[in-house]
Amino acid sequence: MLLFLAAAGTAYASPSVYRTAPDEPAAVKVAGVGDGRADDSAAIQAAIDKAAEKGGGGIVFLPAGTYRITRTIFLWPGVRIFGIGEQRPVILLGRNTPGFQRGVAHMLIFAGARRERDPKDARPVAFPPPGSVPFNKDVPDANPGTFYSALGNIDFRILEGNAAATAIRFHSAQHSFVSHVDFDIGSGLAGLYHVANEAEDLHFRGGRYGILAEKPSPAWPFALVDATFEGQRDAAIREHEAGLTLVNVAIRNTPVGIEIDRGYGDWLWGQDIRFENVSKAGVIISNETNVYTQVGFQNVVAANTPVFARFRDSGKTVAGSGAAYKVASFTHGLTLPGLGRIGDYRTVMKAERIAALPAPSAPSAPAIRALPPVSDWVSVRSLGAKGDDKTDDTAAIQKAIDGNRVVYLPAGFYKVSDTLRLRPDTVLVGLHPSLTQISLPDGTPGFQGVGAPKALVESAKGGDAIVAGVGLNTNGINPRATALLWKAGAGSMVNDVKFQGGHGTNLFDGSRTMPYNNNGTGDPDAAKRWDGQYASLWVTDGGGGTFANVWSPSTFGHPGILISDTETPGRIIQASVEHHVRTEIGLNRVANWELLAPQTEGEGGESGDAVALEIRNSRNILVANFHGYRVTRTRKPAPAAVTLYNSQDIRFRNVHVNGESGLGTCDENGCATFLRLTKFPFENAIRDVTSGLDVREREFAVLDVAAKPEPVAPVSYLDGKVERLADGFYSIGGGAVDAQGRLYFIDRHFQRIWRWSEERKLEIVRDATLDPVNLTIDASGNLLVLSSFGRRGTVYSVTPDAPDTQVTVIAPTPVAPRAGAATVLPVNWWNNGEFKDQLDPATYRFTTLAEMFARDMALPKAQEYASPDGSLVLPAWRVFAQGPSDHRGRRFSDPLDSYGFIQGKPGERVYLTNGSENRTYSGVVGAGGTVTGLKPFAERGGEGVASDGAGRVYVANGQVFVYAADGKEVGRIDVPERPLQILFGGADRKTLYVLAHHGLYAWRMP
Repeated sequence: MLLFLAAAGTAYASPSVYRTAPDEPAAVKVAGVGDGRADDSAAIQAAIDKAAEKGGGGIVFLPAGTYRITRTIFLWPGVRIFGIGEQRPVILLGRNTPGFQRGVAHMLIFAGARRERDPKDARPVAFPPPGSVPFNKDVPDANPGTFYSALGNIDFRILEGNAAATAIRFHSAQHSFVSHVDFDIGSGLAGLYHVANEAEDLHFRGGRYGILAEKPSPAWPFALVDATFEGQRDAAIREHEAGLTLVNVAIRNTPVGIEIDRGYGDWLWGQDIRFENVSKAGVIISNETNVYTQVGFQNVVAANTPVFARFRDSGKTVAGSGAAYKVASFTHGLTLPGLGRIGDYRTVMKAERIAALPAPSAPSAPAIRALPPVSDWVSVRSLGAKGDDKTDDTAAIQKAIDGNRVVYLPAGFYKVSDTLRLRPDTVLVGLHPSLTQISLPDGTPGFQGVGAPKALVESAKGGDAIVAGVGLNTNGINPRATALLWKAGAGSMVNDVKFQGGHGTNLFDGSRTMPYNNNGTGDPDAAKRWDGQYASLWVTDGGGGTFANVWSPSTFGHPGILISDTETPGRIIQASVEHHVRTEIGLNRVANWELLAPQTEGEGGESGDAVALEIRNSRNILVANFHGYRVTRTRKPAPAAVTLYNSQDIRFRNVHVNGESGLGTCDENGCATFLRLTKFPFENAIRDVTSGLDVREREFAVLDVAAKPEPVAPVSYLDGKVERLADGFYSIGGGAVDAQGRLYFIDRHFQRIWRWSEERKLEIVRDATLDPVNLTIDASGNLLVLSSFGRRGTVYSVTPDAPDTQVTVIAPTPVAPRAGAATVLPVNWWNNGEFKDQLDPATYRFTTLAEMFARDMALPKAQEYASPDGSLVLPAWRVFAQGPSDHRGRRFSDPLDSYGFIQGKPGERVYLTNGSENRTYSGVVGAGGTVTGLKPFAERGGEGVASDGAGRVYVANGQVFVYAADGKEVGRIDVPERPLQILFGGADRKTLYVLAHHGLYAWRMP
């Protein structure tokens, strides 16, 4: 299915989606002039401000007209603005509008929380977005907690003389979207700058770029559906790390289709794509030998596109197959030959010449179905429903469904006490899934006790029903409840639906639900049981269809999405499924489904044992641009993101499994945006339980799971033996070796410091509630221990074998020269520019990850902790605090987050690794904890690195990879568990100790 494009050079206006205003009493109407000459900036902003007055957001209608603006419009969290009328309204930037000529300047910004500033509060707003005209330092940027903001059915037009202009800065999180928009960019920079979540039915004409994007605010994939690009001067899309997922997209008459920025990769997946007259390359790929570069296409047609793919760094090209050709598939990136096997980098294209491009599909056949015209919508309010959060609206809503095909729910909370049953052709529609909720009160009879699932909303079997724009809430004391039981057919659709409960759930008064008790171990109401209901969204009994922009974070449901007992084709396009106890997304006895841009998030309190995706007894499943991650707050190891049982023909394309989470804060040192990496991402990407094979690679482009995977024999460098020394730990790390070669390490959960020696084996050195995290050893044998206790962390020293009462707290002191002292550094880092724009507005060049890493590593620290004998200094990195100041709060810093420490004296070159690049570097140690002269060493990394006396370097990254001094890989050491920290010890320093979460291992150099 390929989208229709107008003939070359033909201007067109897409039809209005909302030709008449929905019956929405809560909507605020913009009272602008709309003649294209008057300045309507204030009128549009006033309507948005009014809609935001009540907590939780609101709905704004912009009537047909042309609205000229002269300054940036701020769209506050939870506010949705829709164009209304026979023709779509247009927001216009007139010729040479002041402020839109240089750098980056936005017509409309998806903004963070709106608040009145207290004149006595001198603290700066955290992260005001650059590019507002005029710049407003008191407006915060949208962030991973900015939900429900949206814009639809409004066109944007940029006239001459506005080279810096972009139409929308689209920076937001769940249930944010931009839909049904024509961008006439003209002289401007881009239509969209930044991307978030999902966008559909967008058409970009002209401009330097159609989309210019960095990593989305929450760092998960962005889906663009049913879009066209035409006539961009440089590229249709320029981006990096956007998790770009394209479905039914056409690009024509531009030099480049998709350009990935220099020094970056992306998880790029394109399906049903059309390239026409793309002169330089369909896609430009950078960072081609890095695991974060994963590029795949399926079902592409191209004409007059001589180069399908160009590699920026090597200069290699993949040519098209003639003047017109079809690409059945294209993949580039780390390709795994099978389960349990290490991958290598491959580029594979399956293409064939065709006589001519097939005729484009008509606009009436998009991937996302259009809703019926508003004139067909029947409001449930007109049939007696109240939506007042008190009245039982079951009978009124069911009557509306029984008597009308298209049923509209205006903003309100509709309490029901029994299942709402849809007709085969029912369209149940709202405009805001937080303001429009169907809710099941706690303790509703019929939903109690043990029994078969009972739905809040249930579709008829077969048919082409639609549910869109509503929230469904089964609350927490209804054990038989499932929110949406879906049995509709392949042509059905669920779009823009939130399964309320847990994070992001707003109440009737606009306040947001607190999902945790005071220590994050359960709901504030102890009677509400996490994991105590059936699935929130359950597709079964032959159900199928399209499921787009779905958010399912209710901790009460198991799982968030369940697909079972169906071979009817189905497709998920961008779903956020989060915060579940056991499983986020589950498939059982399923065939013929595609999961495109599914994102899961394991939370610290509830998801310690959860898997992101569980597939059982299934076949013919495509999983593309999968992002499975666990938040920084996580404190417990988990074996695998994906588990497979008795399944085959499972095709993984672009898999991204990590443990990062964005944080932002202001303190006495100012504001900072930063991204931290938990020590507990999933240990493996995939575990095939049936075969017993794990996939250790957590970032890869291609894996096909066969019915009977081949067994895998472990390998070991130089045939050295890997021995398990001890096991049964909760999670160990922070290892260090003393002068005698004895190993010390920490099991943080139990707050114990252990010692291993060849003579005495395993011993407990200290057992006290001092929150040890990492340690190192000075020349006199004292342990210097970094603790997470206290708002800024604590450093203390203990002496092994001394009385347990001996503890010396060490205060930080100003950095000073210390002759002969070594500097203590984290061995692994996470350094990435998420949540802070990296675009240089003067050159339109992005700072690369390597440049950011080098810049930050060269920043000296002002204070340091000195060991008791003065032989070691631990620089005092800034510590970020999240949550309460007591033990419940979380503390993050580079040394707290590291799996362990290394030591180096000023002027020495050491090895360390940056997980955000999956790359290992060497660098020179300087004063104040600086490391300069960084040189890339290996395209693997993220956990541990060590070197031996012969100059070989060992890198922990799924297994232990061995490199010669020149960076050439010479071998591998396979370990039964994922290796995390590695370091040499023993009396002769020829024993490589390997710390995994649960076990301690050793490899003896032959």
